[in-house]
Amino acid sequence: MHDMEAALREEIRQLAEEAFHRRLISGYGDGPTKNEYQIVFKGKPRHLPLKRARAFLDNLILRSRVRKASSV
Repeated sequence: MHDMEAALREEIRQLAEEAFHRRLISGYGDGPTKNEYQIVFKGKPRHLPLKRARAFLDNLILRSRVRKASSV
């Protein structure tokens, strides 16, 4: 279970880094507990469970790509 959690946390970190560089979020990092991840979105920190953090970042990046493709 520890390996799965570490892999999930690494995946979230990579997604957060991509979202940060796309200027979709303004910050990210470990949450106050080991089961949470902090994402700063629209100036407000959000502490999300790991699976929800991954889904949030996936959706945010996907919507960004769709908007970019539709504006071309």
